[in-house]
Amino acid sequence: MANLRAQQRIESRIKERAAYCLQFEVKDPRSTFVTVTRVELKPDLKQGKIYFSCLGSAADRHKTEKMLADAAGFIQRQIARVLETRTVPHLAWVYDDSIEKASQIDSLISEARAKDQTLNPGDEED
Repeated sequence: MANLRAQQRIESRIKERAAYCLQFEVKDPRSTFVTVTRVELKPDLKQGKIYFSCLGSAADRHKTEKMLADAAGFIQRQIARVLETRTVPHLAWVYDDSIEKASQIDSLISEARAKDQTLNPGDEED
């Protein structure tokens, strides 16, 4: 079991290295609009998840997931080179839909504010 500070340091290093690999080392045209959003490791540092998001449609998302599955071993080895640990966590790629959810919530708030303005035109907002 690693302490929280060490776990966060390793997560940060994994995030940096995975993003660098996707940007500069993976020679696949499907890796162009991929963003590593966060990394979560289990407390024992044996398993973890790399969360990613990508621009485009659902088809682009599936192509990106396939590309990450194909490049997972390569990226895992590149991460292992820079980590200063005895073992390297087994990393799984997970799509992060928090950006889409935030966009949906933002649009709902905008709609509610617009509706409120039509119902109460005399009220001024700060």
